[in-house]
Parts: sequence; C-alpha cells; structure tokens
Amino acid sequence: MSNPNENNPRSREYKGPRASFKELVPYITAEKTPVIIAMVLSIIGAGLSLAQPVMVGQVISAVEQQQEIFQLATILVLLIFLSAGFSGLQYFLLARTGEAVVLNTRKQLIAKLLRLPIYEYDQRRIGDMVSRAGSDSTLLRAVLTQGLVEAVGGAFLFLGALIAMAVIDAPLLIATLAVLAFSIIGISIAGRRIRYATTQAQQRVGEMSSSVERALSAIRTIRAARAEKRESEAIYKEATAAYDQGVKIASLSAVVAPIAQLSLNIAFIVVIGVGGLRVASGETDIASLVTFVILLFFLVGPLLQAFGAYSSVMSALGALARIQEIMALPDEEIEEVIQRSPKTDIAIEFENVGFQYPGDESKPVLKNINFKIKRGQRVALVGPSGAGKSTTFALIERFYEPTEGQILMDGQPVTAFSRATLREEIGYVEQDAPVLAGSLRDNLLLGKELATDEELINVLDRVNLSDVLNRDSRGLDAQVGEDGIMLSGGEKQRLAIARALLSTPPILLLDESTSSLDGLNEQRMREAIEVVGENRTMLVIAHRLSTVVDSDLIIVYQNGEIIGQGTHAELLESTPLYQDLAKHQLLV
Repeated sequence: MSNPNENNPRSREYKGPRASFKELVPYITAEKTPVIIAMVLSIIGAGLSLAQPVMVGQVISAVEQQQEIFQLATILVLLIFLSAGFSGLQYFLLARTGEAVVLNTRKQLIAKLLRLPIYEYDQRRIGDMVSRAGSDSTLLRAVLTQGLVEAVGGAFLFLGALIAMAVIDAPLLIATLAVLAFSIIGISIAGRRIRYATTQAQQRVGEMSSSVERALSAIRTIRAARAEKRESEAIYKEATAAYDQGVKIASLSAVVAPIAQLSLNIAFIVVIGVGGLRVASGETDIASLVTFVILLFFLVGPLLQAFGAYSSVMSALGALARIQEIMALPDEEIEEVIQRSPKTDIAIEFENVGFQYPGDESKPVLKNINFKIKRGQRVALVGPSGAGKSTTFALIERFYEPTEGQILMDGQPVTAFSRATLREEIGYVEQDAPVLAGSLRDNLLLGKELATDEELINVLDRVNLSDVLNRDSRGLDAQVGEDGIMLSGGEKQRLAIARALLSTPPILLLDESTSSLDGLNEQRMREAIEVVGENRTMLVIAHRLSTVVDSDLIIVYQNGEIIGQGTHAELLESTPLYQDLAKHQLLV
C-alpha cells in the first residue's frame, strides 16, 4: 500500500529545514563531564603554551646577559612536554565523546524511526531515512574532534596572546590584527556556503543509499532480467551527484586553509618588517620581538582552530538539519489507555467508513464501508486488486485513521483506547509475509519475546512447518537468509502466521496470498488457516476460491465500495462480480 501522491526526491531540490547552533548544543552537552574535563585541559594547555614564549624571552635575555640558563631551559622543556601530554589526553577525551555523541544521536534517531506513523514510511524512501542514522549522524563527531571544544582553550590562548602582545608592542599588534581581519571575513562567507553544500551532499547520499537498497532487495529479479548495467548506471548518476556536492564542499573548504595561511604569512612579514624597524630604532629589543613572533603563532593558531571549528559546525548543521527533519516528525499517536468494555457478540464493526490518503483528498480509497463481524466468525474479503481490501486491514490496525465514519470493537470506538491495547487483540499477517534476516527463533520471538522453545516448536507444528525445523540440525537456530530467501513462499507465509499466533490474539487479520503457491504449499496453507481459525475471529483477504467457500461471511469490494455481503451461495445468486471472480477461482 503506497501513497499515490508520493514525491520523487530525485525530481526536486532538497529544501528541508535548517538547523541552528542552539539545536546542536544539546547533542554536544549530552556528555557533559568529559566535555567539561576536555575544556579544562584545553585551558590548562593554553596556559602552558602561553608560558613558553615568556620562557623563551627570558632565556634570550639570560644569554644576552651571560647568565646561567640551565634552570630556565629545563622549565621550558618541561612546559613543552606537559603541553603535549595535556593535548594528547584532551584529544582522547574529545574523540571518545564524539563517538558518544554519534551513539546517542543514533539511539534517538532509531527510536524515532521505529515510532513514526505508517504514512511516513509510505511517503519516504527508506534508504534515505537509514542514511540519516548513518552518514548524517557521523558528521556530528567532527564538531568535537575537529576543534569546537579546543576553540574554548584556543579562545583563552588567543586572549592571553593578545594581552601579552599588547603589553610588549601595541602598535605592532594593531598592524597584525588589521591583516587578520580580512581572513576572518573571507572564511565566514565560505563557512555559510559549506553549511548549505553539506545539506545538499547528505541529501544526495541518502538518495544513493535508497537506490542501492532498492536494487539489492530485488537483486534476483535484476539478475534474471540482465538489468545490472542499467541499475548500476542509475545508481552511478546519484553517486556522481553526491561526488559533485562533495567536491563543492572540498573546494569551499580549500578556500579556508589558503586564506588562513596567507593571513599568517602576511602577518609574519609585517611583524618581522615593522618589528625589525622598531628594534633598529631602539623602540624594542630582540628578546621582545622574538617573544612577539612566537605569540603571533599562538594568536593565529586559535584562529585556525576557530576556522576549522566553524567549518565543522557548518557541516554538522547541514547534517543536523536532516536529522532534525526526522526528529521533528510526530510519533504515532499514543493515546491514554482506558478500561476496555467487555467483549460482545460483534467483534468489529465499520460504520459509514471512508478513507483517503493524507494530501490526496481528490481520490477516495474507501467509500461508505459498512459491515459487522461477529465474534468467532471467519470472514473473507474479496475483490479486484486495488479495491480497498488491504486498506481495510490498515484501518483496523490503526495504521491510518478513517477520514469519515468510525470503527468499533466490542461496540466501543477503537479511538477510545490505545493502539497498543488494540494491537494486543489483533494478529496481523501481511501479504508479503516479511521475514527478517536471522534464525527461525529470531523471527518467531517478534510475536512473543519470552516464548519458550516448547511454545515455538508447537506453533511451527500447528502451521505445518515441522519439516522446516527438522531439515536443519540447528533447529530453531536455523538461518532463514535475507528476506527469508532460504524459505519457500508458502513457508514464509506460514512462518508469519506462526509469529502472529504466538501472541494468541482473539482476532487475526490474514492477507492470504496463495496465487503463487504450488498445489502442495496451497494445501498446507489452507490447513494452517483452518487450524489458526479455531476459536478466534478471522478476517482473510482471499485470493483462492478454496479459502472463500467455507467462510461465514464474504464481503465483496469494488472501487473502494462494498457491493455485496453474504455466504458463497448467496453471492453467487446476488452479485455478478462475485460470480465472475468465482468463475476464475478468485485469482486477482
């Protein structure tokens, strides 16, 4: 079931929301303790660095005055080693914290992705959503590992160097700052463009991931159709688009380093030139000039860190915008649980139910649907493909809400209690019978987490899957392969039924697709349906006449409406479409 109004992201420019630095802060401060420690280490390291040029000046002065320098040189070497040690410890803390930020972000995003309303999955490309938990979240690491926290110590170092340089030679400092101002302006402009380009690049990566996932999920069909080259070329185009955006980011980032280096070189020339003249005129001495030159590097170093941090933050904000787009989506609504009314003779009732997909009000999918299903009945839904049968199941499960009318369970509107409460009452087996990569046990435990091996073996026996269990020495731990490729179509369907049965639901929705099954698997499927239908209400979307004829009630759909209800014999007399379907064995 898909939204017919779905937009193809390849055909439009990405215009998602923008993230601000304020929104980035909570992700960083989630690991407060190591961040604070790293900041303290950064400040201590800055202090140790500032002390080094002072000691160099003192060493030079001592040499000029022919004084003993061993003690001063020892202190200078100690400062250098201590500064390196603090720097290494700080780097480890930041790298570890960066990984923790990525982990926490992925946890939040994964939790959100699994709680979104069903229509979000119908409208979005799954691969793109997955890429936000992968490559997008990874970019948040760079905020910490590439300079943001270091910029705090750098600011301290910058301020200390600025003050010391002002004390040593204020006119020379003014000339130096005039040179550096131009680089700051240029880098700020480049940083804003990097932010936008990163958002675009991550969008392209998401589209490529979606295409790769789509191709791999249908790899057997692609191989059989000899379409590898065609699919590869389509994916290559998206990979090339991602490459182009990456190159654009690289070119913008490449502007930052030359501007910073150029400003440093010019500032160094200015300091040497102007400072040399001032030494020659006696306005300063050699020791002060050497100290000033060393402080210049300590002044520019934090600027380079700040420029790097700025580029990292801009890139992270581009990725965060895509993450926030998902995080801002509403969860599937969680309603307040109220006391369920006692079970009644009418298990499910539709009263004038209509439905149309969100954003596509012009095309109703269901119109004026009315029926009552008694508890314990076996009901078959039949009709041409696209008539609205699967949508009816989706409304019962509350994957979507009716746009008109209401649905009742035991005489009570289903909106009166939570989806969790509702779904405890209902087992649902999809037509595609999804099977997860892993073992038989892994798949079954989705239905009941704490089920015992005895329960698992028993339920497999009930749906005629004992032979699957016995043909592998690993038993319940036998692997089923990606998408259950190690199982036949009928086995996958019966495994899905077994999974639903483990939770012992009083109501079972079964989208029973037997049109592609051979005679033996169809017979086993029919036997499984007979078993699971005992002592429960069962609704079956039927595709074979053999499934329909013994139903207590058959509901016939056409173009989103019910055109007939009754038993097999009654519908053969009253409903021409059913007569035609029955004639063709309901293979639609």
